[in-house]
Amino acid sequence: MLAYTLTDRGFKVVPLATGVEVLRSVAACVPDIVVLDLRLPDLDGATVLRMLRGLTDVPVIIATGRSDERSIVDSFNAGADDYVIKPFSCQQLVARIEALLRRTKVADGERKSVVEVGSLLVDKAQRLVRLDGRALPFRRREFDLLAYLAFRRDTVVSRTQLMREVWHQRDGDIDRTIDVHVSWVRRKLGETAANPRYLHTVRGVGFKLTVPR
Repeated sequence: MLAYTLTDRGFKVVPLATGVEVLRSVAACVPDIVVLDLRLPDLDGATVLRMLRGLTDVPVIIATGRSDERSIVDSFNAGADDYVIKPFSCQQLVARIEALLRRTKVADGERKSVVEVGSLLVDKAQRLVRLDGRALPFRRREFDLLAYLAFRRDTVVSRTQLMREVWHQRDGDIDRTIDVHVSWVRRKLGETAANPRYLHTVRGVGFKLTVPR
């Protein structure tokens, strides 16, 4: 039913029954988005998600019957971008897919080197940050952190993702390092953790960059 509805809405759908099939398919051709059930016949869905993250940054929506906070937080920490709790309607899933594709700009790809979030401009090609038209001095890791969040605006990014994609570490305890760099970025944006404008902490999960209200 999901495949039929998504196809009817213009998506090309590849239904897969096992975690191994998912990993093989994504390794062969990275899709625009993955909807991953946590309950699979061969592998635990969380394990498949972690293995997917070793292959690609493809957006992943978790479909789960587990509604407890711990399971949801674990999914985000493993690299999920969104989740739906069973039972859910096809219309809800379609809405979440379309919203996630808009947020991550999959349609345009990450070929763009410039992103604007409100009056904040981040230029990856020139490694330039402007706020209200004024250039801000950013050190290398500060810029990498801000750019990673800016190109995923309105999307919660977990600490695990930051550790892997910004610090290029697969494991290790660098929570303090992440917190210090987030603090430096906030200071240069003229905000604090208590009064955030652009950079928001999502307790127990990670961070997201949004347009100030």
